[in-house]
Amino acid sequence: MSLSSALLEAAVDQLATLPGIGRRTAMRLALDLLRREPQEVTRFSEAIRRMREEVRFCEVCCNISDEPRCAICRDPNRDAATICVVEDIRDVIAIENTRQYKGRYHVLGGVISPMDGIGPEDLNTRQLMERVQDGTVREVILALGTTLEGDTTGFYLNRKLNERGVTVTMLARGISVGGELSTTDELTLGRSIADRKPYEQGTKRG
Repeated sequence: MSLSSALLEAAVDQLATLPGIGRRTAMRLALDLLRREPQEVTRFSEAIRRMREEVRFCEVCCNISDEPRCAICRDPNRDAATICVVEDIRDVIAIENTRQYKGRYHVLGGVISPMDGIGPEDLNTRQLMERVQDGTVREVILALGTTLEGDTTGFYLNRKLNERGVTVTMLARGISVGGELSTTDELTLGRSIADRKPYEQGTKRG
């Protein structure tokens, strides 16, 4: 695609780097921005700049946050004795949308994947073990995808948490094998949280 404006082409090139955005869609977005009032585009670009520079990870649960501690960890109405362990922020959003869970979270930042060279030390597992150390946490829910990597991560965390005397549970049913939490419908996910059961190695969910 050769454009008459090098500046427009540069904008299209950058927009096309976003996931799911092809060149044609990037062109439509760029032209839409070009038609907007300058102050609108300034607000748009400023919001992205501030997000990139100021959003941080919660010092407690590793969720994204605007402050040292995220809104969920700061909420006194959330059950601090229950922690739901998820792979990434998309899973937190999916579970929150069900309005069925009132505890807190821990975001691992990925799953164990030996094939990709990702081990427990590459995830936020140390922070999780520190959180359960003082005896405040009674239950840890392993809300991980039903992939081989998710199961491997679950086996590892279950062993480590059992050593610390913490009750470990898992989502009950409805999450298809190989599925991800972030793509599961809210009703199914909410029911799976409400009907969670003790974690069992080798248990198949579906």
